[in-house]
Amino acid sequence: MAAQASGERTTVLPPDHPLKGRVVPPGSKSITNRALLVAALAKGTSHLTGALKSDDTRYMALALQAMGVSIEEPDATSFTVAGSGHLRKPEGPLFLGNAGTATRFLTAAAALVEGDVVVDGDQHMRKRPIAPLVSALKSLGVEADAPTGCPPVTVHGRGRFGANRVEIDAGLSSQYVSALLMAAACGDEPIDIALTGQEIGARGYIDLTLATMRAFGAEIERPDAATWRVAPTGYRATDYLIEPDASAATYLWAAEVLTGGAIDLGVPASDFTQPDAKAYQLISAFPHLPPVIDGSQMQDAVPTLAVLAAFNETPVRFTGIANLRVKECDRIAALADGLIRIRPDLAREEGDDLVIASDPGLAGQTLPASIDSYADHRIAMSFALAGLKIHGITIQDPSCVAKTYPGYWNALASLGVQLEERTA
Repeated sequence: MAAQASGERTTVLPPDHPLKGRVVPPGSKSITNRALLVAALAKGTSHLTGALKSDDTRYMALALQAMGVSIEEPDATSFTVAGSGHLRKPEGPLFLGNAGTATRFLTAAAALVEGDVVVDGDQHMRKRPIAPLVSALKSLGVEADAPTGCPPVTVHGRGRFGANRVEIDAGLSSQYVSALLMAAACGDEPIDIALTGQEIGARGYIDLTLATMRAFGAEIERPDAATWRVAPTGYRATDYLIEPDASAATYLWAAEVLTGGAIDLGVPASDFTQPDAKAYQLISAFPHLPPVIDGSQMQDAVPTLAVLAAFNETPVRFTGIANLRVKECDRIAALADGLIRIRPDLAREEGDDLVIASDPGLAGQTLPASIDSYADHRIAMSFALAGLKIHGITIQDPSCVAKTYPGYWNALASLGVQLEERTA
């Protein structure tokens, strides 16, 4: 993995007190991008409140505007989306940075456009696989090309899907399924979306997709456990409240247990519907995390749990996390790298498992370590947690948190965490 080139650095100074206060996480990135797309496909004006304003959601909003959708931002947590029920051909390629949800969702939605649409991203997104989704679109009669198996993707849209059944391999990402589901509601006839196998990355995110679709008038049935049947209802505009981001909440839950604090998130953990909220029970068990943690259904919480595990009473093995290798970076390697920088024997990779040696005695030590975030927001935010207990933890490229949690460093500061910022 290449070293981070950014000159920005943030050193976290361990607080001498439990972290206490109120920090409300930003809106859910996953739900915001789903709501933006279905509201754009709806006829009429929708009001999205509690939304996340971050790099990922701005890329989605800008792309939809390029496709003829009116999107206004009345305040810091709201979008007003006025759609006509269809998307028009953009004048140029849709650039989506490293926003995986926006890239996958818009690749499928582009099939509903009359004309060619190029979906592209930055150097990191161009390494993230999209071939299973492209193959699924082709089986629906949609011409699409992704020569490298990753973006850029060119979709030759005909304004509709041409078949009533599609099979998809969702082993790499549930986003492929979600992308097809949301676009399918705008088809000419019912469409069955079937899994080719039982493996699926973070199935709970499909539940988020279905909930968002139904809120905007879609009708979905389950003929069997591996199939969704989407009726050609289109979408109707509505007002939609987006819950706080559970992935962001994991950092605050972990900061609370690491420091013996009390952080009010404004919403109880039991009210979250996102898959990463499952991490709350594990975090609450600290410093007695189980010896094996299956991260398959809470993938974005694994970085938080891995750093927390460094301070656990006993070693922890993370399984079911192979998909983390195709996220914003290879997160398994990035986590192992960061932990090894803190102490050489603290972590190791075994196949696609990550094994954390764990040592409560790390707390209070001075172990200077410059953590390469690999431009990955979750690596940066997770390793900031190590800085709450260890002196000398410095995060490279701290601004990458803007991808999903622009206010992260301010949130820590509001709890009394001192940060030293510098540019090399």
